[in-house]
Amino acid sequence: MDKNSIIGFVLIGAILVGFTFYSSNQQKKQQAWQAYQDSIAQAEQLIQMKADSAAYAELHAGDTLEQAVPLVENAVAPVYRDSLLEAASGAESQVLKLENEKLEIAFTTQGAQPLSVRVKDYSNYDKSDLYLFHEGQSEMGYTIYAGENINTKDFVFEVAAQTDSSLVMRLPFAGGGYIQQSYVLHKDSYNVTGALSFIGMERVIPRNVSVYDFGWKVTMPRMEKGYRNEVQYSKGAFYQSGDKKPVEIARGKSATKRVDSRLSWFTFHQQFFSAIMRSKKEFASGNLSVTFLPEDDPSHNLMYCEADMRSDFQPGQDVTDEFEFYFGPNSYKLLKSYDQKYERTIPLGGSVVGLFTKYVIIPLFDFLHRFISSFGLIILLMTIFIKIVVFPFAFKSYSSSAKMQAIKPEIDKLNEKYPRQEDAMKKQQETMALYQKAGINPMGGCLPMLLQFPILWAMFRFFPASIELRQQPFLWAEDLSAYDSIIDFGTRIPLLGDHISLFALLMAVSMFFYSKITMQGQTSGNDPNAASMRFMSLYMMPIMMFFICNSLSSGLSYYYLLSNLITMVETWVIKKWFVHPEEIQAKLKASAGKPAPKSKWQQRLEEAQKMQRQMQAEQQKKGRR
Repeated sequence: MDKNSIIGFVLIGAILVGFTFYSSNQQKKQQAWQAYQDSIAQAEQLIQMKADSAAYAELHAGDTLEQAVPLVENAVAPVYRDSLLEAASGAESQVLKLENEKLEIAFTTQGAQPLSVRVKDYSNYDKSDLYLFHEGQSEMGYTIYAGENINTKDFVFEVAAQTDSSLVMRLPFAGGGYIQQSYVLHKDSYNVTGALSFIGMERVIPRNVSVYDFGWKVTMPRMEKGYRNEVQYSKGAFYQSGDKKPVEIARGKSATKRVDSRLSWFTFHQQFFSAIMRSKKEFASGNLSVTFLPEDDPSHNLMYCEADMRSDFQPGQDVTDEFEFYFGPNSYKLLKSYDQKYERTIPLGGSVVGLFTKYVIIPLFDFLHRFISSFGLIILLMTIFIKIVVFPFAFKSYSSSAKMQAIKPEIDKLNEKYPRQEDAMKKQQETMALYQKAGINPMGGCLPMLLQFPILWAMFRFFPASIELRQQPFLWAEDLSAYDSIIDFGTRIPLLGDHISLFALLMAVSMFFYSKITMQGQTSGNDPNAASMRFMSLYMMPIMMFFICNSLSSGLSYYYLLSNLITMVETWVIKKWFVHPEEIQAKLKASAGKPAPKSKWQQRLEEAQKMQRQMQAEQQKKGRR
């Protein structure tokens, strides 16, 4: 080993020894300082205990030994080592309020948390004030290790500052520093910004503490008329940055979801109102659960929600994490204005149906609402507009149905000519030839019908979730977002419920007559499948739709009723002025005895039928052998 290497090792050894000596001295100083602080805290606690003892002695100076002994036995030892925490755990709390044009929020110094939230512009179905949660229905707290495990909900904070729109509360520590919770309620907004700060607590919170936990338990009351409908559209959800939409849990049924990756925000989503919390730096992980309460809950509550979130913590002199709360209505435009994907919690259908709802239905609805106050009239105009848009497609379907009715006598003759099941193939061939001669495309009505299904589904999702319809009356309906009841049974009947909705009943009747009109040109002959389909369309579908819509939005049933009535009018107009049965009959007579031109599809069908007959003949030959 050379001289330079030896010198290098000696210097390294000297540095290590010096650093160890320095660290030891610093640790001793830190321990001495902490012991000094603890002694001060113990002295203060002893002084307080002596003062309490003197006060106690003065209060119970005349007590006998028998009276004093039980009180001494029931004395409780301090729960927290920190004297200021011990004092804060038993202090008396107070209630403070922040209020703007939209919200009235009561805060309690017990845990520096929201106590209740009232949404001013809305009311419950029974016209009482609408609260997202009442006093005693919410519990919120932060858990962190600060020399001992503490949860902020267990302590009474001191009010550091308060204005008409802001509130600052602090929880001091005997070891130095304090936890600060601040809230700001913005003007004419449903938005509340909050900040959780750890000020000067670098000597209280160990440097190896890297996380803290947030817990929120809240019970949301019922706000709407129909329990079933309210439950179906209530849920929990959370959003992870970069995703197209939030992840839903418990939509209509109780559920729990653990999230092991980072998430931006979560929501407790009632049918028309939400409580949303967003962390600006994101939560590290979490657990979300929603439990629906029964309809006969004596407290008239809807669901019990719980969120347990974990956040990263970076030790330092001053640490602040910012949060954002939304307490308000599930209005698509309002939620979208926050640019946090909040609006994606509103059910608008899948990717295709959702696009139609967002870019056609909602803009049209908002445009009409600028000039018309009656939502019943708005739904009527929307229905007419949609029918006009799809009429070119629907025309083919309706005219095809009308032409089928015109050639019904010829179809009946073919059924009489081929009554046996063995002749089904021949009957099918001649039927196709008849269609060809009359210029009828048997598949012409399929595409228009398929195009209307996304529209029907979009409306099915839009009306029950549209807060604009909430508590809006029309005709006999008090609330277009809920069912309209004309008969109340007073008890629940399976599948039906405890009432009969007139709009749902009228919709089912209109559906029956519409099916009857469209099936006039059809004949089942001796085909049992056709007869079964006729029974399903004519009777079962209207009955099923009545049971489905009886407890849903009356606005939805009203739309389906209008759609059926307008469709029947369109069918009558097409039959009256656009389809002429005598011309079709004349066309058939002129082409009698002439071979009908065959389309490529018909040629392929005949080739397949020919191959099928050959295979049947070969099987019969083998059977004879």
